Amino acid sequence: MAARALFSAPPGFYSIPPLSSLTSRAHRAVLSHHLHVGPLSFSSSSHRRRCHYRACTDESKGPTNSDSFVLTTPLYYVNAPPHMGSAYTTIAADAIARFQRLLGKKVIFITGTDEHGEKIASAAEANNRSPREHCDTVAQSYRTLWSDLQIEYDKFIRTTDQKHEKVVKDFYARVLDSGDIYRADYEGLYCVNCEEYKDEKELTENKCCPVHLKPCLLRKEDNYFFALSKYQSKMEELLTNNPEFVKPSFRLNEVQSWIKSGLRDFSISRASVEWGIPVPNDTKQTIYVWFDALLGYISALLETGENPDLQTAVSSGWPASLHLIGKDILRFHAVYWPAMLMSAGLGVPKMVFGHGFLTKDGMKMGKSLGNTLEPTDLVNRFGADAVRYFFLREVEFGNDGDYSEERFINIVNAHLANTIGNLLNRTLGLLKKNCESTLPFSSTEAAEGIGLKSTVEKSVEMARHHYENLALSSACESVLDIGNAGNLYIDERAPWSCFKKGGETAEMAAKDLVVILETLRIMAVALSPVAPSLCARIYTQLGFTEDQFKSITWADTKWGMLQAGQKTMDPKPVFARIEIKTEEELQEVVPKAVKSSKNASRTQGMVGA
Repeated sequence: MAARALFSAPPGFYSIPPLSSLTSRAHRAVLSHHLHVGPLSFSSSSHRRRCHYRACTDESKGPTNSDSFVLTTPLYYVNAPPHMGSAYTTIAADAIARFQRLLGKKVIFITGTDEHGEKIASAAEANNRSPREHCDTVAQSYRTLWSDLQIEYDKFIRTTDQKHEKVVKDFYARVLDSGDIYRADYEGLYCVNCEEYKDEKELTENKCCPVHLKPCLLRKEDNYFFALSKYQSKMEELLTNNPEFVKPSFRLNEVQSWIKSGLRDFSISRASVEWGIPVPNDTKQTIYVWFDALLGYISALLETGENPDLQTAVSSGWPASLHLIGKDILRFHAVYWPAMLMSAGLGVPKMVFGHGFLTKDGMKMGKSLGNTLEPTDLVNRFGADAVRYFFLREVEFGNDGDYSEERFINIVNAHLANTIGNLLNRTLGLLKKNCESTLPFSSTEAAEGIGLKSTVEKSVEMARHHYENLALSSACESVLDIGNAGNLYIDERAPWSCFKKGGETAEMAAKDLVVILETLRIMAVALSPVAPSLCARIYTQLGFTEDQFKSITWADTKWGMLQAGQKTMDPKPVFARIEIKTEEELQEVVPKAVKSSKNASRTQGMVGA
């Protein structure tokens, strides 16, 4: 689901203390005081439905396969079109998926949209659409952006898909059978936009939501609750036995703190929301969007034509290797979701990674501030390679990061246009001038006695290590180190001067060109998870076909792929520098289109060859 702010209790999940404490009126009074949201009561003992306790097992866990890698982004909430935060998560997931494919893993990369809930229905009504029409439109905007950003996902799940509803109902039945679902009344002040109950202490003086500044509504509902409190010890055990379950490590500390404070049962249904999956055997209630959306990670595994049930989905690849999420939805994925899975007898994901937030020019982004960052605009102006590279290189993965247009342009020009692009362009130019664009030696022969080869090999190994540990910024740095070493090498060797001397000196100069081109080839493989189109252009200019590039593996980072006699293409910029143009210059180039652009003062013509 899309990110929502977290307070003392997670958004939408209004919670209550363990069931064992709800045995007396006195305990209920304590509960009301603790939550600050009004009295909670059970109308009768029959209103609380409990089943026998069933020990959690992993009998429904999917097959373990070290050659498979299943990763997910959140299912993005379709109340509005995609924003840069959603794009950042998905770019990172795509880079990780591409790296795992290079390793030869069978990757299932899952993304999609969360399409139920009151907020969706309200957004649809505001746009004079039915909820379904609204969801179709926004879901397509995600697909379009992912295509523009060169996201190669394997599964796109929508929570309005029929197969998803069947999986949700199967899962609900399992949890009910475990004795972990019961019914209770609840009353409190509710914010429709946040889709959560608010503590009165949070509200403004006029009883408005502090986030949306709109009045909160007093609601009393008869809901179904999940008995999270039963899984206190199991969750503690999970984190103790699996310290890698939550990353980065400081996020693990947050999760441990939440659990130590005591787990409380939470609501998993809504009586006042029609746009959702009906609760089995109770059509007056719908399943709460978080309980619904998390199961999209499992329903997405179903193949077209397969029997749409929970067990079939699980056997197709569950548990996931990695949930990649923003830090604001960490609690849902690292606490509530594992407990739900335990209740259903399913395996938990291997890792949950919570990354940070993005700011712009050091400030939090928001429409009211007029400083939103639109991913479609960035891609249209600068190209997918530049956008992908900047955010993965400049933001230390796991921490918050900042976007500055000046910094963006400086980084991509220096790294992609200069360090990589210019090195390739001038080396191919020298090869064309002196060797008729034909490699006179193999890269193995050319590198004999050359120290650059070992430098490249060490940097490649470091890049692999960083990719494997999700240190994407460090992986980019290691690959760029290869380019810096190549530039230093060519400047020191000065082959342009050596060719003029002829004889053995010219022969050494020719070998130097092959060494540099092999260095660039290896860079293209190692950087391909981050900037795939740029790396494809490098590969084809070196004389390989597009199909050959598509079939590369991490093994191709090994030195020695370039062979004597291989023809290269004529040099052509693989990444054109981003030029900052004045308003007058832009009006001369595109007078009408640019005049209407808010970003008319800064743009570029071409971002790639």
